[in-house]
Amino acid sequence: MICALGAAVCFGTASVLQAVAARAAAEPGSDAGVDPALLLRALRQWRYVAGLALDGCGFVLQIVALRSLPIYAVGAALAASLAVTAVVAARLLGVRLSGVEWSAVGVVCAGLGMLGLSSGGEGHGTGSAALAWSMLGIALGILLIGAAAGRLPERPRALVLGLGAGCGFGVVEVTVRLIDDVSPAALLADPAAYALLLGGGSAFLLLTSALQRGSVTTATAGMVLGETIGPALVGVVWLGDRTREGLEWVAVAGFVVAVAGALALARFGEAPADVRGPADGTAERDHCEK
Repeated sequence: MICALGAAVCFGTASVLQAVAARAAAEPGSDAGVDPALLLRALRQWRYVAGLALDGCGFVLQIVALRSLPIYAVGAALAASLAVTAVVAARLLGVRLSGVEWSAVGVVCAGLGMLGLSSGGEGHGTGSAALAWSMLGIALGILLIGAAAGRLPERPRALVLGLGAGCGFGVVEVTVRLIDDVSPAALLADPAAYALLLGGGSAFLLLTSALQRGSVTTATAGMVLGETIGPALVGVVWLGDRTREGLEWVAVAGFVVAVAGALALARFGEAPADVRGPADGTAERDHCEK
């Protein structure tokens, strides 16, 4: 669980650092359009580079956690990165959290505590070849759904793209458990390896599109649901994930509480970047609603 929480801290902090760097890299007087040179300018900001490094560390910790914990526990912990983003944004960006949002942070922590107490070890199921091929098929389907979602009206489009991104991240969570042999020859013949790459790439693509073209809150809520519920069920049904004996209800309650708290913090799916300077001591929150 320490690795899963470490991954959440890395991902949540990285979001804020990258938001600060992107804001600093924006040219004065530039409009709201896409700036192709923004990434190059952001890469010259130490905060952006630090954010990328934290993303890399978070991914490694996520893999370690998935190899030793049930998927449902890791998924809920990763959703908790929104709580980390909220707390760090409140300190670094001056974003004011409401009483409800501070309560949501507490709820997430309580849910994770319940999961930590009740989670058993990683399930001993290794999955079948059919499951690996199914993950590859789902990863391909996510791309097709993403392409079709571009024709939907604005609000359902953000939700569908967010759900698709969450399912893509869920594919990554499941396939990490399915890959046992990491030798080059075995990886080239393993459909789970291709599903991992395609699922992760599709997830980032769909999430980026959702955040650029719709509501951050709606897209992030869809992502949280997609990356937690489905993978948790796969872990329990097909991979043998279990709780400690007699604590099943604690695990279920902890999972529900942690995910519900994360949903309440969904607007932090993209760290707020529109804040006033420290002179006025206030903050403006950009909900990215269009």
